[in-house]
Amino acid sequence: MMSIRSVAGQMFVLQVLIVLLLVVAAVVALLIQSRSDRYDAARDRSLAAAQSFAHGPGLVEAMQGPDPSAVLQPLTESARMAAGVDFIVVTDRNGIRYTHPDPAQIGKQFVGTIGPSLNGGVTVEQVHGPLGHEYQVVVPVKDANGAVVGIVSSGVKVANVSSAINRQLPVVLGAGAVALGLATAGTALVGRRLLRQTHGLGPEEMTRMYEHHDAVLHAVREGVVIGSGDGRILLANDEARLLLDLPPDVEGRAVSDLGLAARTEDLLLSGREVTDEVLPVGDRMLAVNNRPIDSAGGPSGSVTTLRDSTELRALAGRAEVARGRLRLLYDASMAIGTTLDVRRTAEELADLAAAEFCDYATVDLAEAVLRGEEPQTLAADAPVVLRRVALSGVPDDSPLYRQGTLVRWAGSTPQAEGFVSGRSALVPELAADAGWRKQDAERTQAVLEYGLVSLIAVPLTARGVLTGVACFWRGRDRGPFEEDDLSLAEELAARAAVSVDNARRYTREHTMAVTLQHSLLPRAVPEQSAVDIAFRYLPAQAGVGGDWFDVIPLPGARVALVVGDVVGHGLHAAATMGRLRTAVQNFSALDLPPDELLGHLDELVAHIDQETAAAGGEPAITGATCLYAIYDPSTATCALARAGHPPPVVVHPDGTVELLDLPAGPPLGLGGLPFEAAEVRLPRASSLVLYTDGLVEDRTRDIGVGLDVLTSVLARPGRSPQETCEAVLDALLPERQTDDIALLVARTRVLEPDRTVAWEVASNPEAVARARAEATRRLTEWGLDEAVFVTELVLSELVTNAIRYATGPIKVRLLYDRALICEVSDTSSTAPHLRYAVAEDEGGRGLFLVARLTERWGVRYTSEGKIIWAEQPLPPGAPSAGPPDAVQTGPVDW
Repeated sequence: MMSIRSVAGQMFVLQVLIVLLLVVAAVVALLIQSRSDRYDAARDRSLAAAQSFAHGPGLVEAMQGPDPSAVLQPLTESARMAAGVDFIVVTDRNGIRYTHPDPAQIGKQFVGTIGPSLNGGVTVEQVHGPLGHEYQVVVPVKDANGAVVGIVSSGVKVANVSSAINRQLPVVLGAGAVALGLATAGTALVGRRLLRQTHGLGPEEMTRMYEHHDAVLHAVREGVVIGSGDGRILLANDEARLLLDLPPDVEGRAVSDLGLAARTEDLLLSGREVTDEVLPVGDRMLAVNNRPIDSAGGPSGSVTTLRDSTELRALAGRAEVARGRLRLLYDASMAIGTTLDVRRTAEELADLAAAEFCDYATVDLAEAVLRGEEPQTLAADAPVVLRRVALSGVPDDSPLYRQGTLVRWAGSTPQAEGFVSGRSALVPELAADAGWRKQDAERTQAVLEYGLVSLIAVPLTARGVLTGVACFWRGRDRGPFEEDDLSLAEELAARAAVSVDNARRYTREHTMAVTLQHSLLPRAVPEQSAVDIAFRYLPAQAGVGGDWFDVIPLPGARVALVVGDVVGHGLHAAATMGRLRTAVQNFSALDLPPDELLGHLDELVAHIDQETAAAGGEPAITGATCLYAIYDPSTATCALARAGHPPPVVVHPDGTVELLDLPAGPPLGLGGLPFEAAEVRLPRASSLVLYTDGLVEDRTRDIGVGLDVLTSVLARPGRSPQETCEAVLDALLPERQTDDIALLVARTRVLEPDRTVAWEVASNPEAVARARAEATRRLTEWGLDEAVFVTELVLSELVTNAIRYATGPIKVRLLYDRALICEVSDTSSTAPHLRYAVAEDEGGRGLFLVARLTERWGVRYTSEGKIIWAEQPLPPGAPSAGPPDAVQTGPVDW
């Protein structure tokens, strides 16, 4: 809809007004012309009628006759009607009428001008006559001699002429209205087209818009060229003239006449759509966009914009370099420091830099850093000795110091100066750097001949600690380093330095934890004859943990086998493991049954947790488990109990595998439930396999699956404990170990019957002598004559005490193992106590003598009573009962 404020609306109103005025003027002119034509026609008709009648034959004679009116009146009426006029009047020279359409007017004076006619002239005039307003012509009537004898007047009434014009007026007005309507419709169509082209804008807006467009078109820093479909330039702004070097009169000229380059001319004439096509024009690089303008049905042509991108391309190049550096730094943040290993972190820095920043990269670290320690601060003149831990570059044949080399850097080299001062060094030309060339003349010359020409040395500094130096080398193909490269190298080194320092700190903490764990775990298996032992201990890759094992010799040639697990990793788990292992050793010294020992251990863990809760700040012991077994080689029996630990496995001599179904018992520290022990018989050469859950369970394997694999691997007879350990680890060790693994394999032995003797002693003093005699006889058979005296003394004291203070049957047993063991058992639960007798005491020195003469002694309780035992070393030269291979050890993998 056109608004009166819009250009189209105003143009429509203006055009309608103009058309209306033209139509009105045409109608008025037509009416005037019609009126004039009507009067001219009336005059001509009247003149013709008057002259025809005036020259009619016999008119003069009739006028000179006796009664002119009678003769002429009928003639004039007949002529009037034939000529189509309103009246024909004949008068004499004095103007007296002879005829008139109204007979009453005959004889009266003629109304009008007759003077010119009397002189031979013709008069045309309008008068108010007898018929009203008349339009008449007056002509003279002449005789044969040319004398005027009268006049003839003919004419029409003005009213009749006007009525004729009024009858034509509707036709004229109708034609004008039709013309006005057609003109208005045409104007409306033109207005609508103008409305589309002006988008409904008003004159001021159009003016302002065109002024703005013109200002923008010529002020914009982008060239604009509008071309027609026939290859001519319609418009080119100032920037386009400058960029294309166009002449001032370019508008209207053909593109082919401007002398442009072939590619530029083709682009302007093609009319194809182009987006940011780079066009070289002289020393400029123009970014060209071209769009056709005939898509909406308008005139064909195209609009081409040109932008000078010479500087932009240079900026884009610099921006691309910046993006590449940012991408390199992002890759560094992702690729460097993936592990807490100092060497691996250094290798990651070297690999990344050599792939994207330089040709070769090296990383040298102080020896102390590799041990997890902080390197000492060096003076300016102190020697700088660093270990090359990383070297990366392709091909791997450069003359640089190889990985693992301990390099002593000269004080003038960028490496030494950087490590001492903490400042980076940029060496654009290695050949011109005298300080670097003092390092090793032969090697530096080889480096130059190899093609390395530039160096950046950046110290690795994190948290104020200088750990080493990273060096970046470039060859001739890449060109020398620049100042911008130095800042990038420093950023790379800074990120790597933090990772190296983190790895160093972790190494220090890990070393401390491993050292602690080393001190808490068994260094070697003690000598004993009950079992052949092999073991493996593998800490988790994430750090030290709380798994442990132990082999504890017990009185009577027995041995205690222990495997435990404290959930978690780190120093707390290792320290907790040490406390529990020490507690187990102490409880074992009391010679307690397995279930009672676990009960005491459970109380200890609960007590520790209570102390921890009271103190605060330390985690409680959660998830501690333990399996405790006592094997007696004299009876080939094994008593076992477990506290939440995986069950042991027994491999019989024939290869049969048995997963012992022991009462599980709760984990240590829960309290409330008693532990139960079970006793099994283990034939000679049976293998008892103890382990922690890290062996059979991990994130990808259920414990049931692990136990199935373990039992299937163990089902092979004839393997030694060492071979069994290796086979088990080969089958069950995960690719990435996340938990500690402790494995203990004990192959049982049984004491030979001739190495043990037992008898019952009567409860009377005379029996003491018989006991001494029996012991002497047995020792003589064993070839232990040198031990007879001490044995008799010990046996006499122990049997005498039993007869005096105990009840029930008394039994004596001698065991010939790695030591000579004397045991006296009774049914009493009262234990003897060692005391010091004063000079006047008559007794009380028996146990004191036993303690002084034997290596150790003690008491252990059984379900029937107690056993007092004493152990003395074998005499020099006496053969040991234990075989040479009775103890096997295995490596502990730290």
